[in-house]
Amino acid sequence: MNYSESFLSSVASLTQSGEFEKLHWEGSFDDYLKIVKEEPRVTRTSFQRLYDMVLSFGREEYIDSKKKLVHYPFFDDPIENGKDAVFGLDVPLMRLVNVIKSAALGYGTEKRVILLHGPVGSAKSTIARLLKKGIEHYSRTDEGKLFTFSWHIPKELHHISGGQLIVPDPMHEEPLKLIPVELRTEFVGRLGLSKENHQHQYRVKGDLNPSSRYIFKLLMEHYQGDLLKVLGHVRTRRLLLSEKDRVGIGTFQPKDEKNQDSTELTGDINYRKIAEFGSDSDPRAFNFDGEFCVANRGIIEFIEILKLDVAFLYDLLGATQEHKIKPKKFAQTDIDEVIIGHTNEAEYKKLIANEFMEALRDRTVKIDIPYITKLTEEKKIYQRDYNNEKIRGKHIAPHTVDIAAMWAILTRLDPPKGYNLSLLQKLKLYDGKSLAGFTEDSVKELRKQSGREGMDGISPRYVQDKISNALVSDMSEASINPFMVINELENGLKTHSLITSDEQRKRYLELLQVVRQEYEDIVKNEVQRAISADEDAISKLCGNYIDNVKAYTQKERVKNKYTGQDEEADERLMRSIEEKIDIPESRKEDFRREIMNYIGALAVEGKKFDYRTNERLHKALELKLFEDQKDTIKLTTMVSNVVDRETQEKIDIVKQRLIKNYGYNEESATDILNFVASIFARGDVKRD
Repeated sequence: MNYSESFLSSVASLTQSGEFEKLHWEGSFDDYLKIVKEEPRVTRTSFQRLYDMVLSFGREEYIDSKKKLVHYPFFDDPIENGKDAVFGLDVPLMRLVNVIKSAALGYGTEKRVILLHGPVGSAKSTIARLLKKGIEHYSRTDEGKLFTFSWHIPKELHHISGGQLIVPDPMHEEPLKLIPVELRTEFVGRLGLSKENHQHQYRVKGDLNPSSRYIFKLLMEHYQGDLLKVLGHVRTRRLLLSEKDRVGIGTFQPKDEKNQDSTELTGDINYRKIAEFGSDSDPRAFNFDGEFCVANRGIIEFIEILKLDVAFLYDLLGATQEHKIKPKKFAQTDIDEVIIGHTNEAEYKKLIANEFMEALRDRTVKIDIPYITKLTEEKKIYQRDYNNEKIRGKHIAPHTVDIAAMWAILTRLDPPKGYNLSLLQKLKLYDGKSLAGFTEDSVKELRKQSGREGMDGISPRYVQDKISNALVSDMSEASINPFMVINELENGLKTHSLITSDEQRKRYLELLQVVRQEYEDIVKNEVQRAISADEDAISKLCGNYIDNVKAYTQKERVKNKYTGQDEEADERLMRSIEEKIDIPESRKEDFRREIMNYIGALAVEGKKFDYRTNERLHKALELKLFEDQKDTIKLTTMVSNVVDRETQEKIDIVKQRLIKNYGYNEESATDILNFVASIFARGDVKRD
């Protein structure tokens, strides 16, 4: 065996023949009835199947601002490892799933168009794409399998099929539709397809499409009404939904308004076959390949649905309310599919203003898909594409993505009314941070008073474009940092096509200054912590502080380890630490007693006190140590580029801590130290 054959054999071994056979099962109509009896769920409607598909990935309940919410893991895109994951939209997605559930149960929403409405870049298309991907994947599982049929016509009956030996049903119909409507009630009872045996109420409705109905009629005439013989020509088979193969999943995108043709939705006459069958009204001379026909048994997506021509909307109304379409020269044809569309706010406003669109508005369930307003979730969008594992050749400095996401969120938030809050504080509250004087009820009230929050602002696409610009710019060969991205964001605002006024542009620029200041505070704090990250020094400082606090609270004296003399507790030392976390003079005794009570409680449990377990004290010790050490390190000398050897060694230690503990590389750590040094040089040191 040569190398080529060996390679092909290894590739071929990846395909599982047993799996292929299962997915391409074929059998008689009687074989299918046995499957239906054992697994009634194979007869589910498109809405039932879609709802079950979403639930097949689970559901997770949680509480946010005292509100019970549900997260559906399906929207994390487990099928493609998060490629199309939707972040931070649990509330709109709950509404969407509830609409699908209502339709699955037959409560009326199955007669509606699901309209995803929101600003550009808010994940409307992604949600529709996920649903199509999910239902396609689900049809290949045992739980989500469904079936259709083909006609097998012998040569002696070639006049029925026009010479074709095998005629697949053009709309992938449910095989049970072959049972005449007048016999179905009794038939369903005998099969045991009652509600008690079926997760959803059994609802196979409507007649066959014109093509299969015509063949059925001719066979019934040939066999003089013997249904059993007619069904003997039926071969049922597993149906695999596929958007690429145009089976059960359709997508329609409006073209030029002057060239739109409704046959794109309902199919058109096959003029080559008219000569064969003698009439353009013979269903065998018709191509049932319009998007509504293709999407039968599955889902159809309308991209920018409100740009449709009026003629298309007429087809859409019937498909929605009556679940019927009207192919040219044929009777109304039953369909079973989920109709989902999406549009932006400008198009929706045109719909509202157009009195001729009342029928469509009445048949629409609108679900708002806003921008994300939670910083943690917004960051996930950018971290998926811009991270140091995925980006090769350039290092992304810490906080680069965070700061860009923070600005995007700020542009979407409404100024808080009735609260003494900055917009940045509101952002932090929304993100789950605590703020003195504000409770979960406050956050709930803030969200309630901002009804349109998230429907305006900067799109994630704009931020992604600017991060990309920074990555390919020549400003740095090894890394990008938040200041580079902020500059890109600022420069892009001058020509941003979606900014409609100078006032709006000015507001966005002001918010860039807010995030720039926030970033300065963050990096000053990081450098301070890196400078004061000497664990031994902090531990000694903590021991000294605790000794003095113990002496103070128990009215004892402290032995000076240098002089050996007993002295009063060092009030100056204790206050220098406590002031770092804003403990006022009037509260110092309470704070010191809290510390001693905490240490005593640990001792009772046989545990030893560790300053790391007390966040406030840990912070105070770090700031005190930083204040004591910053002058000895002389970081400000970096600004003048004149650094002695001893200072350089200390700076290198700080730099390595930034690299090891905070995720910087050599270049970005040096940039940050230079930047913070320039702040120290002007005396602008962060205390809190």
